[in-house]
Amino acid sequence: RFELSPRMREACLIVKSHLGHPGAAKSKELLASSSLVLQEWFRVSSQKSSVPDGVANHLLAFAEISPALLANMVNLADGNGNTALHYSVSHSNFHIVRLLLDTGVCNVDHQNKAGYTALMLAALAAVEQEDDMNVVRRLFSMGNVNAKASQAGQTALMLAVSHGRQEMVEALLACGADVNLQDEEGSTALMCACEHGRVETVKLLLAQPACDISIVDSDGNNAVAIALEAGHSNIAVLMYAHLNG
Repeated sequence: RFELSPRMREACLIVKSHLGHPGAAKSKELLASSSLVLQEWFRVSSQKSSVPDGVANHLLAFAEISPALLANMVNLADGNGNTALHYSVSHSNFHIVRLLLDTGVCNVDHQNKAGYTALMLAALAAVEQEDDMNVVRRLFSMGNVNAKASQAGQTALMLAVSHGRQEMVEALLACGADVNLQDEEGSTALMCACEHGRVETVKLLLAQPACDISIVDSDGNNAVAIALEAGHSNIAVLMYAHLNG
């Protein structure tokens, strides 16, 4: 049966005792324990080579110490604001993502310092296994699919479109992604698709009843104008047909 190392267990207990008194001054002992716990948790959970069993064992050990400790550990962020969920998604370790979601205490909408949630990172992932895609869909359904990255105001849908992740575009739309949201430059997901010449994505977005193709960006251009400017006349024709359909 798995047990935390004595040093890790002691550090967890110190962190746990502080969780009940968030306003209390942080002792040297607490700071040292917090640092150890952070390093060890990210070593176990957040590497490309991380193993689901190791993560599951640690989650169980944290839960046995206290539910508050489990919630604290699952949502711990490093200096870049990334949590184990951010890392697991970016490494495509979807078995670990599932374990983190299974705890029921994972804050899936936590933004890192660059302003991205794990859900946004998942929109960029190249997923091959259906099992993994199911985990991604679950993440999309649990989080705010319409959150905007704090830097350029992009949504997960815009990111998926601009990186050509058609399967993610479909999954995000199925989970209620708003097709008409605009980033800081006034661009919509449809405009991104037009700019990048992604015909299949344009068709998919136009098929959404709410899709408004008359929206203009901060330069006053609509999606048709953007398609023409980018040299994608085939896409402009598609949109004219849609308008007159």
